[in-house]
Amino acid sequence: MSKFSLACGLTLGLAVLLGNAPPAFAMKVVRDPTVSRFPTPPKAAPPAPAVPPPVLPKLTAAQIADKNAAARGGLAKWHALQSMTLSGKVEAGGKMDTMLPYTLQLKRPNKQRLAIEFAGQTALQVFDGEHGWNLRPYLNRTDAQPFSREELQKTLDGQGMDGPLIDYAAKGSKIELEGTEMVEGKATYRLKLTNKLGHANHIWVDGTTFLEAKMEGHPHRFDGKMRPVETYLSDYREIDGVMIPYLAETRVLGWKAAHKMTIEKVALNVKFDDGLFAKPASLPAASHPRVFAVGATASTINADASGGAAAETQKSN
Repeated sequence: MSKFSLACGLTLGLAVLLGNAPPAFAMKVVRDPTVSRFPTPPKAAPPAPAVPPPVLPKLTAAQIADKNAAARGGLAKWHALQSMTLSGKVEAGGKMDTMLPYTLQLKRPNKQRLAIEFAGQTALQVFDGEHGWNLRPYLNRTDAQPFSREELQKTLDGQGMDGPLIDYAAKGSKIELEGTEMVEGKATYRLKLTNKLGHANHIWVDGTTFLEAKMEGHPHRFDGKMRPVETYLSDYREIDGVMIPYLAETRVLGWKAAHKMTIEKVALNVKFDDGLFAKPASLPAASHPRVFAVGATASTINADASGGAAAETQKSN
């Protein structure tokens, strides 16, 4: 069984869009009998030659965070945002590279609602700021299930709608500069952020644009091992004065497959009733169980956001 996490944080971690990570969203997948249940893992690539760290202007971690906030539109713009809606498509894995439509709705201080369309059904993941629920009709579950401890922890780690760097000190986080590093041909600053709960992750900030280029996600169990997860953010666009990455690509280290989450529409400051983020109502029981085959792998979204969402892969059970 795979996990559907908003990265996302996105996050969005989704990913990663807004530095927030919606929690895990499990998707049951029926194994395709034409595909081996235990595909041969790709051979490990030979180690790449050592690349010297790039030379960038000497800045402190706090100065880099300040420049990041300015590059993303400025603190005033982000403080004025009370809600956000993101919609687009996310890769679901399998042989057909299925793209699933999704809608992510965010409201301050930390309310989230993720809806994903799958085979004519709508899966929901909702967080009201304290409690969260998953509604997964494709698993023949008609009642909303509460978040697991891990899902709740990932959501609380999400750092709100702004992402981890904006107002990091006010959120109780600490940041430190660990060095510089090349990321996808870009010279970046590598920051380590430790939140108020003591959980740390890394963020790579482009040394030219000062936008996030890469974010470290929660490790993911894949092929029997805990593997590091990274989300690469790109295609930044300005929406009402704030910068948002329209493409997030999540990679599980040690596995060749990568998953993309794209944004097609963004709406800011839409008024949401708090009832939208309440526990989802039960669905009428189906007269016949419905299980959908989508290939030998399942995929997970990580809106690990600061600007995007993330997708991870895991072998189905």
